[in-house]
Amino acid sequence: MSNVSAIQHFCPIRRVGEGELHHFFGYYNKNVWDRTGRYFLSNQVQMMTQNLTGKEVAKVGYFDLEDGDKYIPIGSTTTWNWQMGCQLQWLEGYKGHSIIYNTRNEDGEETVYPDFCSTIYNVETGIEKKLPLPIYVVAPNSEYALSVDYSRFQETHRTIGYNATHQEPELPLAPENDGIWRMDIETGCYKLILSLKDLFNYRHVPSMDKAIHWVTHLEICPNSSRFLFIHRWTERVEDEFCFLHRLFTINEDGSDLRLLECTDHPIPQLAKDFDPDALGTFDYEKSEYQISHPVWKDDDTVIVWGPHKGNIHYHLYDDKTNQVKVIGKEQLTENGHMTFSKDGRWLLSDTYPDDVTNERFLILYDVENNQRYNIGSFYTPPDLGKHNRCDLHPRWSPDCQQVCIDSVHEGSRQRYIIDVSELVNS
Repeated sequence: MSNVSAIQHFCPIRRVGEGELHHFFGYYNKNVWDRTGRYFLSNQVQMMTQNLTGKEVAKVGYFDLEDGDKYIPIGSTTTWNWQMGCQLQWLEGYKGHSIIYNTRNEDGEETVYPDFCSTIYNVETGIEKKLPLPIYVVAPNSEYALSVDYSRFQETHRTIGYNATHQEPELPLAPENDGIWRMDIETGCYKLILSLKDLFNYRHVPSMDKAIHWVTHLEICPNSSRFLFIHRWTERVEDEFCFLHRLFTINEDGSDLRLLECTDHPIPQLAKDFDPDALGTFDYEKSEYQISHPVWKDDDTVIVWGPHKGNIHYHLYDDKTNQVKVIGKEQLTENGHMTFSKDGRWLLSDTYPDDVTNERFLILYDVENNQRYNIGSFYTPPDLGKHNRCDLHPRWSPDCQQVCIDSVHEGSRQRYIIDVSELVNS
């Protein structure tokens, strides 16, 4: 682990739920708690780790934190992975309690992605509603969701893909009929608002010519008017060091595309004699060219781990002016999964496993006082591998008094809640 200035301030932690089954959520940027803080979303599976084939069933549900952490299942799905789960999240713009998650399209209806769709579950009525596309992210106002091709991830970024029901589809390099789709949550109507061919043509560079293209890390700003995404392309999908990146923002209807950063660069790994097996599981996360884990701080600024003018840091971009500043230059020196508290004072993040100790730090960074706090350290078995790993993926509670993580430090895949109230209220 890097030698940085940090105060060790380990906070009270508890596991959510008991029993022999395994529980996890997935990505760091979703709303796990409902707005009251009582219900806590979670996937439930029988195994701690397994190479997924698309047939494994995960239960979908939530813990009742005010009723002894009772787990209440609402359904199941085979469209999930260890990193993202099934994109389970609350529809916060709806009255009452409604949950949306990805499911497999088993009725044979043809859509742009015939294998995958999504399901809304109303907790009060128990009524389910099917939507024709899988979701990547839902707008905070719950009026629309953005969708991408999870089969393309199977080719380009298998860690976050879903297996096809039968045979994986053939994937053109940069098609004009695939890219980012906007789907209306109420009606299910959908429209392609930005194609991969559009991105191929926008400020084109020669490294795109023979590469396969995709989009990832879509995030919608708090007022739901714009979203960000990463455009990636590569000639060698099996080696993440060969990935090239661009960070964009765009209006929710596909207008006003803005390029915030591009990391097009020479790639020695494309040489025929290069051995990709010489690289460690997490070496790519420490690449000096990677654009990773962008999220909105507010409606106008984006934080991301990535390079700018030759230096890689946590960078904060102004979406309107494209001005860039470094956050935590000396304290935040590694890639992590970051989100801000609602007041913008605290940055929550984590680290990838140390090469020697296999420990990861959970971090709170005080932006106003330029102080890093290590609030937890968690061991991960080194043999989990890339696709089955369990990142901490820290997430805030609605009142920003608690955070939660997924972890395997006790020998099973489980959920944990950490009380950070003493620190954030100091």
